[in-house]
Amino acid sequence: MCPSAPGAGPAPGPWMDPMSCAEALTDSFTAWKSTSPGSIPQRYIGQPTPYTHQHLLRDGEITPGISAEEFKRRRRKLMSSISKSSMYGSCPHHVAVILAADTKYMTDEIPYPFRQNTDFLYLCGFQEPMSALVLESLPDRALPDHKATLFVPQRDPDRELWDGPRAGIDGALNFIGVDEAHVIGDLSEFLHQFPSREKLVVWYDIFRNVNDHLHKDVVNNLVTPCRNKGHTVNILQQILHSMRVIRSPAEMRLMRESCRVASEAFVEVMRFTKPGINEAHLYAKVDFEVRLKGAEFLAYPPVVAGGNRANTLHYVKNNQSVEDGDLILMDAGCEYHGYASDITRTWPVNGRFSESQASLYQAVLDVQKECLEMCEVGNTLDQMYRRMLEGLGQRLQHLGIVPKHLSDLDLLKVTKKYCPHHLGHYLGMDTHDTPRVSRSNQLQAGMVITVEPGLYLPASDKDVPPHFRGMGVRIEDDVLITDGPPDILTAKCPKEMLEIESIMN
Repeated sequence: MCPSAPGAGPAPGPWMDPMSCAEALTDSFTAWKSTSPGSIPQRYIGQPTPYTHQHLLRDGEITPGISAEEFKRRRRKLMSSISKSSMYGSCPHHVAVILAADTKYMTDEIPYPFRQNTDFLYLCGFQEPMSALVLESLPDRALPDHKATLFVPQRDPDRELWDGPRAGIDGALNFIGVDEAHVIGDLSEFLHQFPSREKLVVWYDIFRNVNDHLHKDVVNNLVTPCRNKGHTVNILQQILHSMRVIRSPAEMRLMRESCRVASEAFVEVMRFTKPGINEAHLYAKVDFEVRLKGAEFLAYPPVVAGGNRANTLHYVKNNQSVEDGDLILMDAGCEYHGYASDITRTWPVNGRFSESQASLYQAVLDVQKECLEMCEVGNTLDQMYRRMLEGLGQRLQHLGIVPKHLSDLDLLKVTKKYCPHHLGHYLGMDTHDTPRVSRSNQLQAGMVITVEPGLYLPASDKDVPPHFRGMGVRIEDDVLITDGPPDILTAKCPKEMLEIESIMN
């Protein structure tokens, strides 16, 4: 149980004297080594650094595997993309504002685990809530030359006693590597200078509110005054997501590791499975295994669906027993140093596929393999989706689940009934990553996508032959697009029936 903040409940017990804790924390502030310009603060700053987490970060890295130089390159590339915008490239003044997420609370004084806004994280690597990054063009200098200013929570011994250490201005300057740093309370005044400029283009995602308080500051002090002055206000996310969707070599390494961790966790969950097991135990097992293998946490609330519950696509209650003879569908992934994996596997809880289960499972697996072969530069997710529907429709006819005399259009409609979702999505820092990038865009080397066909045959559907009713099968892999063959990052997660049965038995 987490103790409550001052005034929120009874005084702490003898295990914690508030005054001695505050005094000890203040003493630790003065005892920390002074920081020379450009060096990493020799203290805890609220996120791992090479000084405090030598087992995670090398010198020069801001997050594990990602260097400060890579973050600078990202910011320069963003400003370069802004300058090349056909409509606004001639404008000499640009300012982009990206906000950090805010802390969300489960109940009074009890926060949920904090997860940073990934657009903000991508550009600077700073992990604290209630922060902001401002990128602005420089007078008499062409983009991508710019100034990066980070606004951060002020150092506060009283709050740090409860919430943990903060980076402060010195931490932001010396570790994150921006040009300037100020306390977040100065953001409003800083933004107020821009509307008076002659020509200006503002880049801010006004329709995506990730932080209520700071969003109001940006709207009131920048967006609205600029519109009143006739300045253009543009959405930033379209340009930013077109950058994010292409993975750097460092990002590829992190995603490969995220997929390895999740794949190995799935194997352990399969071994752990037995008839009568509760879905909650399988949830706990996959969560335990990914953390044990180095991931911070699961990338999203997993689907752990036994039997007919697999036909609820976003089933996340995960609280019922899985009976002998049922299939279990698990959709889970982990977040490894900011990068997600996303895997779905379906297996029999008793370790043996029945004849009907095997025929349905093989149909989905065959279609998935056909779609995996299409994971090449120049194809699109929408093209692969159409191929998935064609393949699933043919196999539904072959299995006798739908009539063979249907027209192509009617077969397409029936197939969508039994597979109502798309083939896949982009994957990266978020599970459903870069949503501003269309699935109709051609695949490029460096993209990571999911390939996840499925068939869902509800127990209540009387059009389905009785021996198939209540089954749901989905198979999902994560794929790195290369200039050559597709690189299946989750290849170590078993999906062949004989391999699954061997692991479980």
